[in-house]
Amino acid sequence: MLRRKGKILAASMVLLIILTVGCSSKNNVSSEKSNSTSGVKVKEIRIATQPIPNYAPIFVAKQKKWIEQDMAKVGVKVTWTSFASGPPENESLASGSQDIGMMGDSPAFIGKAAGQDTSIIASSSIGPKALAVMIAKDSNITSPKQLKGKKVAVVKGSYAHHLIYLILKQNNMTTDDVQLINMDTNGDISAAIANKSIDAGAVWEPTITKMENNGAGKVLVDGTGIKLGICTYIVRNKFAQENPELVKIFLQDVQKGVDFEKENLNETAQLISSEVNLPQDQLIKVLPKYDFNPNLTADDITELKKTEDFMKSSNLITTSVDVDKFVNKDYLKQAGIK
Repeated sequence: MLRRKGKILAASMVLLIILTVGCSSKNNVSSEKSNSTSGVKVKEIRIATQPIPNYAPIFVAKQKKWIEQDMAKVGVKVTWTSFASGPPENESLASGSQDIGMMGDSPAFIGKAAGQDTSIIASSSIGPKALAVMIAKDSNITSPKQLKGKKVAVVKGSYAHHLIYLILKQNNMTTDDVQLINMDTNGDISAAIANKSIDAGAVWEPTITKMENNGAGKVLVDGTGIKLGICTYIVRNKFAQENPELVKIFLQDVQKGVDFEKENLNETAQLISSEVNLPQDQLIKVLPKYDFNPNLTADDITELKKTEDFMKSSNLITTSVDVDKFVNKDYLKQAGIK
């Protein structure tokens, strides 16, 4: 009888231990769940950049390590990739190799029209003086009207391509009235202007300042009153929908970079000089050409619609893009940016 009671007591103790361990295990699981960050499903965020001053605030945030530090707080590492221009960056976004990118409005539309599931989430910069039609320093051309019949180079599909279209239209011409030449990069256009193999070229910073400083060229006309020159931050929708907290952190750090640049022009130029391959003294001249406010205004949306019209009418895109749907301001709101 005593032996039986002993067995019952032992069994009861084992059951108690199992229940205790089970409850402890459940509590641990519950604790793990409560420690997980809402709005974060990945361990890495991949950010695509281009080495131009249009993205100065994000380069400040990169150099200051704000993004790395803030992403680390939610268990996410940051991987940066630099692209020479929009087309290869678009390809990387399309393959799912990048999560957030930055590019001019025209390349953004090319990617979207090609079927990329992306959204414009903010303006990276607006700078009408930061894109221009350049000519040789000793050129006899003094007016856009004199471009008729001349060799004019563009990077096809760039936002400077749109600029030359608008300048010609303003002067009662079309691209059929010039010898439009497609070149791969700003550097190619700059070299061609310098060696007189073309008469003019539509480029953007830092090429404008470099050409002026080395005596290779001068501005015939810039975008003032013609094109705002919007560059954008874009995101893959699947990534943003699954990781809204990371998009919020990214935009908040962009805003920190904007605020820093406003108050610290010289230090900003020093910080990002290596990122954009431009000396500090030249950057000090370039940066004031931009408005880095990330918010997207009604005027910005109107400008983007004009770009979409140009892209479609010029057969640079064959599928219409609904700008109102392409632009998603929800993430700006979540980041507290107005």
